[in-house]
Amino acid sequence: MSSDNQNYDSWQSAQRVCVIGAGTMGAGIAAHLANIGFQVSLLDVTREAASEGLARAKAAKPPHFYVPERAADVEVGSLKDSYDLIARADWVCEAIVEKIDIKKALFAEIEPHLRPDAMISTNTSGLQISLLAQGRSDSFRRRFMGTHFFNPPRYLKLLELIPTEETDPNGVTAMSKFLEDRVARRVVVAKDTPGFIANRYGMWAMYQAIHAAERLHLTIEQVDAITGEFLGRPRSGSFRLNDIVGLDIMEDIAKNLVQRCPHDSHMGVFETPKSMKVLIEKGWIGEKARQGYYRKEGRELLALNLDTQVYNQRQEPDLPSLKELGKTPLGERIKLALDKKDEVGEFLRNYLVPVLKYADFLKKEVSHSVEDFDRVMKWGFGWKMGPFELIDAIGPDRLGLSTGSNYSEAGIRDFDGIYRQREAHPEYLQLADCPVIDGTDTYSLRDLGDGILAVALKTKMGVITPQVVSDLTEFAKERKAQPFVLTSEAKSFSAGYDLSFFDQAIDKGDYESIDRALSDLQSLGELLEEAECVAAVFGHCLGAGLEIALSCAKILAHAETNIGLPESRVGLIPGGRGTTLLRLHNQFTAKRLAEVAFTMAEGAISTSADQARSLGYLRQTDVTVYHPDRLLSAAKRMALTVGQSRRPNWHTPEGPIAGMIDRELDSGKRQGVLSDHDKTIGDKIKVIFAKAVSYEDAVRMERVEFVDLCKKALSHARIKHMLETNRPLRN
Repeated sequence: MSSDNQNYDSWQSAQRVCVIGAGTMGAGIAAHLANIGFQVSLLDVTREAASEGLARAKAAKPPHFYVPERAADVEVGSLKDSYDLIARADWVCEAIVEKIDIKKALFAEIEPHLRPDAMISTNTSGLQISLLAQGRSDSFRRRFMGTHFFNPPRYLKLLELIPTEETDPNGVTAMSKFLEDRVARRVVVAKDTPGFIANRYGMWAMYQAIHAAERLHLTIEQVDAITGEFLGRPRSGSFRLNDIVGLDIMEDIAKNLVQRCPHDSHMGVFETPKSMKVLIEKGWIGEKARQGYYRKEGRELLALNLDTQVYNQRQEPDLPSLKELGKTPLGERIKLALDKKDEVGEFLRNYLVPVLKYADFLKKEVSHSVEDFDRVMKWGFGWKMGPFELIDAIGPDRLGLSTGSNYSEAGIRDFDGIYRQREAHPEYLQLADCPVIDGTDTYSLRDLGDGILAVALKTKMGVITPQVVSDLTEFAKERKAQPFVLTSEAKSFSAGYDLSFFDQAIDKGDYESIDRALSDLQSLGELLEEAECVAAVFGHCLGAGLEIALSCAKILAHAETNIGLPESRVGLIPGGRGTTLLRLHNQFTAKRLAEVAFTMAEGAISTSADQARSLGYLRQTDVTVYHPDRLLSAAKRMALTVGQSRRPNWHTPEGPIAGMIDRELDSGKRQGVLSDHDKTIGDKIKVIFAKAVSYEDAVRMERVEFVDLCKKALSHARIKHMLETNRPLRN
């Protein structure tokens, strides 16, 4: 169904969203939308039910809200008393119980109140979208689609968008753009088939793993080791994922798919495995029941024996093939593993081969392209390679498939066997796609186009070393006239300074080299202030990494970045201008400086970029990039116009700064948050915050206080403990 006179331009400027249904998904969707700036209302049968749903979202772990204050932006209400909120909404997203009749009744109730230009969608994981629209007006059906968010919405970027045959194609295009640009999701348009792509295929793969493990008498530890990082999947592997999803949920989805897919000859895989049946009967359905395939007792993790149905202490599996092939590129690794005459090879032949063949069987029914199919598994399930990329890596012939390659230089093979060119998406610029034009052992220099360079750290976890500082200093001196983005090739922007350097220098009593390293780091920061550069940070941005990033004119931070100056955890203070810069950027009031000093003494690390801003680590002018895949393109755009950094003038606010910091530190010590040595570290921060009279004075004092802490046995003990255990010591 199409409408020539329907205009969807207004969808791109939508501000008000009404989410109906305050259960796990509805409240999670409301939280995600509030996080990124929408005006959100959350409705349920009663106002109390809506408030309880919001409260659960506020208390969720991991948190649904970037900062707790965002929850105040969600207005709650009862459905019957809130038709005005529906009438004002630019988008109404239904997320009630997964029952067709109940959903249809709701749509009949709210349709008279919908604006004629409003978006209307259902969040369902598998119900037939066309059935939900039955009985509604032409206008409703033209605008109606499924929006399948993944749980939890804050953390999982995939959204399956499911139109019906009656949905206006122009509306689908407009909705896709809105969800990508404004809702910060990666959208895959799926066909209106049972379970769409994710549940139809992803759940089948999950069941297949259990059946293969039981048939081969493997342990769940062995299977999780194989199906985790070795297979290019999340570390949780298969059985931890089952517990996270919930065995009851898995069984419900499986039963629904079996009922709705009588034409699919592969539905036998959805027969409940023996181990799952036993666990469900006992109510041990996974994480929400505190036990499923795994059970935690104190600090011990127990694993279910699939043969005896008894929990045993978890054993680290002995699978030599995983070590032997672990560093081989993923596609080649799996290809070689399939030939192994051991547990790894046997499992992959019984699990992975059928899973890939099923993808080929299913592709045309559920998806519009193999690329869409692959994206669902990569974006929704965390696979590094989708099934069709894996088929190409292993070789279709070897799997008994006669399809030929799915991807080639000519493009993507469609279902008619024709290769079609991939669309260009410059907004999803990736570092790996940009050519390396220069570099050193510590950083690569890449061309982002339009005259913008990327300086990308190459050390593990972006760790800062004296050599990194030296190399970046040389670059900044030579190239400071050319705009650039400072970022990282690693999984994180930077985990901070190399602690082993300080440990070795302390062991030798070589405090001069420590002071020199700090002076070099401070000088690098000052050089970066003269350059036209922005920092694109993600993963972790800690310690010296944050100090360097704060020297850039702007930081663009991925929303989920862990940011902080946690030097107190290793007995130190930030010594590369970090203490000074936080003093400068938070000098609005004495109270604010006292709060920031306590945060530094505690060594707090944010769980999001927005929280980092509220803690005082990020500047008000720094930018949170909410879209998970647009950080680099946003940083490139910013670098085109950013100019040089403007360091604030030194200012001392009215009020007893030292006394207010003392009160914060004393309170933290009384509450058991800070130890005696934390208080000592806090006093060092206080000296700089309260007694420095200028920027130059502060950076000098930073080095003095840092070196003094290096001479204290308690600080050195913290450094050694972190190096040995990767955990902080609160001594």
